[in-house]
Amino acid sequence: MESIQSIKQRFGIIGNSAGLNRAIEKAIQVAPTDISVLVTGESGVGKESIPKIIHQLSHRKHGKYIAVNCGAIPEGTIDSELFGHEKGAFTGATQTRSGYFEVADGGTIFLDEVGELPLTTQVRLLRVLENGEFIKVGSSKVQKTNVRIVAATNVNMFEAIKKEKFREDLYYRLSTVDIHLPPLRDRQEDIHILFRKFASDFALKYKMPTVKLTDDAVNMLLRYRWSGNIRQLRNVAEQISVLEQNRTINAQTLQTYLPSGASNLPAVVNASKSESDFSSEREILYKVLFDMKADLNDLKKLTMELMKNGNAKEVQKDNEGLIQKIYGENESDAEFEEQVHDLEILSIPESSESKISSAEDKYHFAEEIEEEETLSLQDKELELIKKSLERHNGKRKLAAEELGISERTLYRKIKQYDL
Repeated sequence: MESIQSIKQRFGIIGNSAGLNRAIEKAIQVAPTDISVLVTGESGVGKESIPKIIHQLSHRKHGKYIAVNCGAIPEGTIDSELFGHEKGAFTGATQTRSGYFEVADGGTIFLDEVGELPLTTQVRLLRVLENGEFIKVGSSKVQKTNVRIVAATNVNMFEAIKKEKFREDLYYRLSTVDIHLPPLRDRQEDIHILFRKFASDFALKYKMPTVKLTDDAVNMLLRYRWSGNIRQLRNVAEQISVLEQNRTINAQTLQTYLPSGASNLPAVVNASKSESDFSSEREILYKVLFDMKADLNDLKKLTMELMKNGNAKEVQKDNEGLIQKIYGENESDAEFEEQVHDLEILSIPESSESKISSAEDKYHFAEEIEEEETLSLQDKELELIKKSLERHNGKRKLAAEELGISERTLYRKIKQYDL
């Protein structure tokens, strides 16, 4: 078994923090087996190094090693990419294609950003993990494959499972062994070493002297949070190497290359806060709407009282509680009279009961007229159909042409009227 130090030199891994050493040690131990491995850690911590170590130290090292970025493949084509497709399986499938699981048979597949896989693809992947079987898109033939799967994600898998974005059974299949790579802020002893390595590489690449940091700049480098981890540190080293004329960098100069607002202070984030806030706001909105509906009903009631009585003073006296609820408890009589002035216009000088009953009579009368008109139209339609059929001796086609309707419609009318 190779030592951790020799593995670092072989794969270009820099650092000596306890978390990094533990991750490499687990990769060395699990490599000779066929156990599925899940590599976790923030974006930019170098998760892609672990599956390479596992593949090169396994008995599959002479087989193919395929790295697939699951988040970069569109949802509509990812099944075809992973499992292949038959000719004519979908638009554009002009020939049969082998997927990664078929091509990598006997080797290793690295599924980066596995948390981004669609649920339908997760089902297919679970089948491969359980019994090594898969089916091409557009095929019914079951195929076998013998691949080692190493997956990686920067997603909180337990949150994804809770939100039903990732299958729990697939998670436990993938994470037989979980290898976690710590973020750069938890590897403070490695930060300056990494910066010096990057600065040396860029000096060689761009043919210029290597930049060096003063003590205060080193302290600032160590205190910074590095939310982008190693990738962000590398970018900062490259910018400084290219842009700075003075090759000795102090804290003031370094500060200009570090985005503000990313201090090393711990922050507590409640993932469910936004959802709970939205839920409470929705409940408040519902309450406001129900209250408005109740007030509107009360206002309708008050308006009806005014229409029936025609006397604002009497209405005010009889409905004092209701008026206070709508217009406020401290409303003066003058203010109330001003506010209901428009409502008084609606009051009826004649007997309100006779007027209302008259309106109701008109409504029922209109209803009767409408019903009579509807019935007469039906009678006319029936009469026209009968005459047309008699005129053409029961020939539906000729009768339909005369009536200006299709033969199918005429047949339906005949059935409707039982002719």
